[in-house]
This record gives sequence, C-alpha cells and structure tokens, in this order.
Amino acid sequence: MPLKRALITGITGQDGSYLAELLLEKGYEVHGVVRRVAIEDPQNRLWRIRHLVDRIHLHTASLDSLAGLERAVEASQPDECYHLAAESFVSYSFEGDLSTISLNINGAIAVLSALRNLAPRCRFYFAGSSEMFGNAAETPQTEGTPFHPRSPYGISKVAGVHLTRSYREAHGLFAVVGILYNHESERRGPEFVTRKISSSVARIKLGLAESLTLGNLEARRDWGYAPEYVGAIWQMMQRETPDEFLIATGVSHSVREFVEKAFAVVGLPWQDYLRTDERFFRANESVELRGNPGKARSLLGWSPTVSFDQIVERMVEADLERLAFRGGRRGFWDG
Repeated sequence: MPLKRALITGITGQDGSYLAELLLEKGYEVHGVVRRVAIEDPQNRLWRIRHLVDRIHLHTASLDSLAGLERAVEASQPDECYHLAAESFVSYSFEGDLSTISLNINGAIAVLSALRNLAPRCRFYFAGSSEMFGNAAETPQTEGTPFHPRSPYGISKVAGVHLTRSYREAHGLFAVVGILYNHESERRGPEFVTRKISSSVARIKLGLAESLTLGNLEARRDWGYAPEYVGAIWQMMQRETPDEFLIATGVSHSVREFVEKAFAVVGLPWQDYLRTDERFFRANESVELRGNPGKARSLLGWSPTVSFDQIVERMVEADLERLAFRGGRRGFWDG
C-alpha cells in the first residue's frame, strides 16, 4: 500500500513541527510549505524542524502566491493538506490589521483553490481559533456558539471558516475545521505571553534578568498542550465525513496563575519580580474564552491528559535547558 502524502503549510511553526513528527511516525510522506527566507536562514527559521529536514520535503511559496502554492500541491500531490500557516499573534494583528487580514484570508483562498484545481480528492484542514468567538455570548463555548471576533486575527479566521465551508458545500471538498483553544509547548514562539513568562523566569533564575513585565494579569485562557491538540487534528481528518470540532480543556486559568506556577518551578517568589505596564494590555480584550470539548470527546474519543501545571513546568524547564546550553546567550528561540 503506497504511503499517504501530507502537505503542511506552517510546518516551521509550533503545531506544524509536531504534526510533521506525528505524520512521520504514522508512515506518511510529509511535505511542507515554507517561505524562501526560511531556506536562506535555516538556523533561525527552521529550528523547530531541524531534526526532521532530511526526512521531509520542503517547497518554497508565499501564502499570497497562488502560483507558488499550486506548484507545491502539484509536486506533492497530497492526500491530506493541513493549512496551519497564518499571521497568528493577536496583539500584532491590531498594529498590522491590513496585512493580517489580507495574508490570512488570501492564504486560505489560495490553498483551497490550488487543491480544487490540482488535487480535488485531497482532504483539507483549516486551523480555526478560539479568538473567533471574541465577545462570546456564552461560556463555555461550543461548535454552535456564534462567532463575535474582536481582533483582526479573529476576523480573518472567521472568514477562513466560511471559505472552508463554502468549498465543502459548493465543490464537494473534504474540508475540516478545527477550533483550537490556546495550546502551548516548549516550542511556543517568543512573542506569546506564555513563552515570555517561561523564558523570563528562566533568565531571572539564572541571573540574566531582574524582572518580568506584563499587562493584564486577570485575562483568562483555556490552555492545553500542543502535541495533544495536533493529535486531535489528525483524528478529525480520518473520519468518513468532514466536520468541525472544538478542541479545548474546558478549564481556564489567568495569566497571574501562569506566572505563579512558573516562578514556583524555579523556587522564587513571583511578587518580587513581577511588574505590570498598561502598554501591554490588549486593545480589545475578549471575555473568558473557555471551550467545551464534549463533541471531540464523544466522536473522536479525544481528551487532554497533560495538566496546566505540567505545561508550565515543561516550558520553564525547556527554557532553563536552552539558556544553559547557550551559556546565557540570547537566541531566536529564547524569547
């Protein structure tokens, strides 16, 4: 039986790297779409998949280039396509709203169009986000909760969901939507608050920093572990019919709790090092985003197993190890 082929946009990101590992373990031939700058600067741009580069096939293309994406699809002839790439940092999306919306929406259209034209039997996954709910009418949210995004990023993701539904209904594409709540790991990007906390705590412990400055400590999120969420994505794509699933833990925690747990890992009193600055408050904070994963539990048999405390501990310990390995020198992935 021939190997299944998978094409991943955003393969250099947190989720893309874990998904590539998972698919390789399952015997897939894995292809990834990367920007040319990643090939030119592999030390910084490919650090999450450096250990995989001799086992995967990389294709250079920009999300806003239909021609480039068509070349990637034609070369890989995928059975499954996972569209993970996006401008995904919410705070940046307020500053660069035009580029965020343009890149995320045009990228989704381009990938869907390329598949329809060149690989119509390919299964497609679109990465939605809890930010699509924004000012949600209910907590916890479910797959049926109306979208009410409060950021350009959330708006662009809602548009992507509707595009995915349109290609599923109008063109018969096997198109799946995953609404993933915040999911963290040792590979989280330095721009995200959880990684800012874990890396700063590690620096403080090692005497490389004196304090940690954050914004709204009471903001609450439903945080899960990225490798487990990637497993749920794969499960969605194996079903007989395409559907939409919300992936979450069902439990929310505040930024303050994350800080407390992170400092506890290194045995330091968080009150002595934490500072707040209103400049870091989000312009349009969402209500409590907490998901109900009941549908995924019932139909996929999926449920999270890594706890909030374990996630924080793994992130802090990974940053301690990275900093110790680099002798305290700051690198791209150190935050």
